[in-house]
Amino acid sequence: MTEKAARQRAGGLVLAGVLGALAGAAMAGRRGSRAAVTGGLVGAAALVASEAVARARQRPGEIPPWWSRVVMSGAIAAPLGRLGANAGPVTVGLTAGAVAGALGLRPQKVVLGPVAGAAVGVAWRLAVGTSAPPAAVAASAVVGFRVLSAVLFRDPQVDLLAERVRAADLPFVVPLESRTRYVGVDYVRALAEFIGGTYEANAADVGIVGSLDDLAGPQFDPAGVDPLVREFYERTTRFTLDIVPEWRLWVRPGYLLYRSLVARPVGQANVPMNQRETLRGVRSRIDTITPDGGGAIGVRGWIRSFADTDEPIYVGIYTTYRHDDHGYVSVGFPVPHGSFTATLLPLPRPGGGLVLTSHSDLAHPGHYLTYIDPETRDLTTLAAPGFAERLDVFTDNGELRAEHAFTLYGLPFMTLHYTIRRR
Repeated sequence: MTEKAARQRAGGLVLAGVLGALAGAAMAGRRGSRAAVTGGLVGAAALVASEAVARARQRPGEIPPWWSRVVMSGAIAAPLGRLGANAGPVTVGLTAGAVAGALGLRPQKVVLGPVAGAAVGVAWRLAVGTSAPPAAVAASAVVGFRVLSAVLFRDPQVDLLAERVRAADLPFVVPLESRTRYVGVDYVRALAEFIGGTYEANAADVGIVGSLDDLAGPQFDPAGVDPLVREFYERTTRFTLDIVPEWRLWVRPGYLLYRSLVARPVGQANVPMNQRETLRGVRSRIDTITPDGGGAIGVRGWIRSFADTDEPIYVGIYTTYRHDDHGYVSVGFPVPHGSFTATLLPLPRPGGGLVLTSHSDLAHPGHYLTYIDPETRDLTTLAAPGFAERLDVFTDNGELRAEHAFTLYGLPFMTLHYTIRRR
């Protein structure tokens, strides 16, 4: 075990001890301060032991065992349950289950969470009455939900693909992160200062890909693409875009929360909520970095922002690569200390259009969240198999259009409708 890994394991044990102490004290605190101290010591010892066993059984490239993650989530829920000291067990259970379900992201889990939590609350009320300890109710509601969801939903939400590996081992990941807490429209400029090369803002006559011919493969022949579609990909800066977002009702509350707490503070993935917002206009530009001494562009950053304030909508780094005779498009969205990558397979669309999709039986297409070690540049990458997208670019009566559809576990949640015009 390396020194860094040993420090991480020690830190995990310390964190487990703190969470266990808080959980034990919360559950026993109603019996007095002495009981709270005893409960805290017992909770700390139990969670440290659980963490130690889990880490000992954890193999390289795996996340901690499921059971240890369930125990940890119950410990986190216990002290939060104390906030509901004046509420009944059904209310506490329902609230704890609803929060756990929302964190599960899967729509089915969002629905299951409050139902399972309320059922646990009812069981506590029948067994103990309204005096049931809220910390214990919250912890058991979360644990009960996690157990039930594991029985009902066996496919993983995330999958640890690699831990501390070289970027060359994961060609489907764009290993470019934000080195600050804010990404924003000046990301490529800051990246050029770090990696070197010639930076050009708002480059003229440049596309998000160098050539569609780089994407040729058994399922896709670039020669069949309509010239206007090809021009859009290879000379993107010649065009302007109008966006009409279509959000499904069930995802709107969650997206509004995400947008307020994550997207705007980070300056990334800040999609318009409605057509009224799109009336502000969309500014589209590509910033490039060309390596010193090289003639080919090394980094293409497609930056879309609101025209009135230049507030970022998307900051994406577009790359292409080949593997096993297939060409792929990988789009990296930098986030603090990491990157969210969408790797897409090109397919033909009737009438000369082009489809880019993450849904494929091939190994590389998909979505990947990566942490990039600032010292070694090693990658730790999670796959998100439940997330999928499909981008259709096509001509309609001589007009260029695009439909960008997103699904979560097979359920559509957003489609972006684009009208694309020459500048």
